[in-house]
Amino acid sequence: MVFAFPSLFRKRPPEQVRAVYIPCVAQARNRFFYASLGVPDSLDGRFDMIVLHLFLLQQRLQHEAPEFARFLSEVFFEDMDASIRELGVADTGVARRIKQMGKAYHGRLQAYATTDDELLKAAVARNLYGTLMQGDPAHLAQMAAYIRRMQAALAVVPVATIVANQWAWPDPSGV
Repeated sequence: MVFAFPSLFRKRPPEQVRAVYIPCVAQARNRFFYASLGVPDSLDGRFDMIVLHLFLLQQRLQHEAPEFARFLSEVFFEDMDASIRELGVADTGVARRIKQMGKAYHGRLQAYATTDDELLKAAVARNLYGTLMQGDPAHLAQMAAYIRRMQAALAVVPVATIVANQWAWPDPSGV
């Protein structure tokens, strides 16, 4: 019977995780990405920008704060579940959509983890812009450069500072 309700017995993400998640989403929604870098301002475009920024955080946290990184994923899926419901999707369709989002999320995390710049550009083209043929090569290069700069910026921030939400996302147009 315990296994029938696993979420009742799972440790809930601490509020501090939500405090880190909210500015991550705010950064992903920054107009710069949509107006200047051509990311589609759509549900899919916003989903992909949030996933990209979660990737940046989780990549930094995965070795020193793996539980916190896992909780970030859980908060993300709670947020996506709530968003889908707010859009009016029936309960029967929510699980299917969350499952699709989960597959997309994990695939993108793996794709962005590459150290090869050309593979990163291909992942950005595929996920943020649809295809390389549809994406502006200058936008792809700028987005890939932004990702690399953010990885470098996060690499020097102590994990404790990130977890304590004492780190602010920089203005993306200046990074």
